[in-house]
Amino acid sequence: MKSTQQLTAIIEPEGDGYLSLYPELDLASQGDNIEEARQNLIEALELFFETAEPSEVKNRLHTNY
Repeated sequence: MKSTQQLTAIIEPEGDGYLSLYPELDLASQGDNIEEARQNLIEALELFFETAEPSEVKNRLHTNY
């Protein structure tokens, strides 16, 4: 059975671009604009879940946000 977890995406200006972050998993990315930062963050999340062992996901998942 699969579980569902809601994640918080934070996108904020940084320098000439934007920083994007999922604080619950300590995953971050960036982009030249908000949409690019959002898309890059989604891609980072997908790659993380494709390659991470379940124990790594459990260890990195912070649920107190």
